[in-house]
Amino acid sequence: MNSILFLFLLLPLATGMLAWLLPWRKMGEILQGVGSFFLLLLSVWMMVAVMRKGAIIAWNEWFYVDAFTAYFIFLIALVGFTASLYSIGYMGHELETGRFTARQYHRYYLWFHLFLFAMLLTVVMNNLGFLWVGIELTTLVSALLVAFYQKGTALEAGWKYLMMGSVGIAFALLGILFLYLSGVNLLGEDPRALNWTYLMESAHRFNPRWMEMSFLLILVGFGTKAGLAPMHFWLPDAHSEAPSPISAVLSGVLLNTALYGIFRVYLIANQTLQGEAGRYLILFGLLSIAIAVPFLLVQHDLKRMLAYSSVEHMGIITLGMGIGGPVGTFGALLHMANHSMTKSLLFFAAGNMVQKYHSKRIDRIAGVLSSQPVTGGLFLLGLLAITGLPPFSIFVSEWMIMMAGFQSGYLWQTTLFLVLIGIIFAGMGFYAVKILFGDRPAKMDKGEMSPWSTYPLFLPLLFVIFFGLYLPEGVREVLQQIVHLFKGGI
Repeated sequence: MNSILFLFLLLPLATGMLAWLLPWRKMGEILQGVGSFFLLLLSVWMMVAVMRKGAIIAWNEWFYVDAFTAYFIFLIALVGFTASLYSIGYMGHELETGRFTARQYHRYYLWFHLFLFAMLLTVVMNNLGFLWVGIELTTLVSALLVAFYQKGTALEAGWKYLMMGSVGIAFALLGILFLYLSGVNLLGEDPRALNWTYLMESAHRFNPRWMEMSFLLILVGFGTKAGLAPMHFWLPDAHSEAPSPISAVLSGVLLNTALYGIFRVYLIANQTLQGEAGRYLILFGLLSIAIAVPFLLVQHDLKRMLAYSSVEHMGIITLGMGIGGPVGTFGALLHMANHSMTKSLLFFAAGNMVQKYHSKRIDRIAGVLSSQPVTGGLFLLGLLAITGLPPFSIFVSEWMIMMAGFQSGYLWQTTLFLVLIGIIFAGMGFYAVKILFGDRPAKMDKGEMSPWSTYPLFLPLLFVIFFGLYLPEGVREVLQQIVHLFKGGI
């Protein structure tokens, strides 16, 4: 088992290095796609192994993979695989049009797979301190990708992301220190002091006051990286300036990786605070949804609009986890996967439109259903899905969170949630009509950018539709095992 975990972590590193070093473009593209595919297969194998044999604890307890971790690993690998396929068409077009050199093109794949490695490393670490290091590593690597075009706005977005991420991570470090202080008499100099397994076993004996401060600081710190309001200001710039496949990975799984850190600490804090930690998640969740509303309604930039939608959905996940209970937790976990797939689809489609129209401005993009029928149709389905319409999968998870809210007595919070997502639905519907319908520009040819930029979009779409109609028993079992963990199980 240890060797498989080692291979799993080594694979994205080796893939990125080979794609960077190989001088032949086509061979590098195929190799990195194959590497991502094997990473996805290994993630499925790991999830099945965890479900059958229990948590994997490896290398002197440095690594820990339970159902919660395996679920995140699968999401990272799945979004990484679709983004690696889409990158072949999208980044290939950017190379051919002179947006960057061949040397930068090969470097892109190195950074892309290093980014996947950093996220995977973050979620498999057993130690809270090393999780902090992993999240900081994701910031450093992804900042290079945000600033990949090396023009003024991209460099500014990359710098802003780096600065805000570093400030947030400083708060999180202070929170980890407070967490240690909350149980200093128990933890002492034990080398396992910050291990998840050890913290979970001792959580009910920690000092509640220190723990409450710790959780708040970690919520603000990692919440900055997760794009929770009011610490979300780096997110629209970064998502807008990064290449579209990177925007999909940032929105689809990087934000989830930061939430992973918050929810792991929440598991501990909620035991110490006897169920009271959830109110902070509800507060930040509702605040994120509410703050996203005005920015979505007055948006002029297509990718920034999708970025603010991510702020909204990180709020929905946090709200669902804060409401808790079997239904609320299940809904929040399911919403993570649903958002990852739907937002990947939307960022891929947006990338195709931006390349076709040479602009991200919404008022310069019209008649996409006429100019790019496949991309336009997929973007329309993605927008319907992200606003929570049936039969798409986001409808299911939002419905579960709503039901859990009413059943748990959070009446005004749940009502406010419904009102806010209703306003967002109307706003995004307005943009959909503006972008997709009408006449395409007179001099613009009809056609898609390339097969590699088009076919990968069907993978997240299939997920979004299939999981809206049917949730496989295996997926249900994984989520229920994680729900059991949030009920206090190990």
